Amino acid sequence: KTAKKSKAPKKKKAAPKKASARGRSASGGKTQKKAKGPKPIGKVTHFFGNIEVAIVKFNKSVKVGANVQFRGATTDFKETIKSMQFDHEPITVAKKGKEIGIKVKNKVREGDEVFEAKK
Repeated sequence: KTAKKSKAPKKKKAAPKKASARGRSASGGKTQKKAKGPKPIGKVTHFFGNIEVAIVKFNKSVKVGANVQFRGATTDFKETIKSMQFDHEPITVAKKGKEIGIKVKNKVREGDEVFEAKK
């Protein structure tokens, strides 16, 4: 004798939950908001370790004597800008959008962000 298999209809998978307007994700957890902190004023595009110079592209004007903080995955230190150069010429103000050479004391890495630092 052979047993007959029942031909009951298969259950359908439940449709994924939609996100509600109350700030919950589809998985039911709360959505994460970005932390509000200081915005970077520049980004390191290159570092010359032998002469300890960081090339920074600024998105706002910065003067010699300004206090800045370099932050990245393994970088976090504050420093006062003592000298800057553009096209091998000393400058006193770094204009927005320019890539400027800054003498630094510690190693920085490409992609590190530059923030305004308080004394």
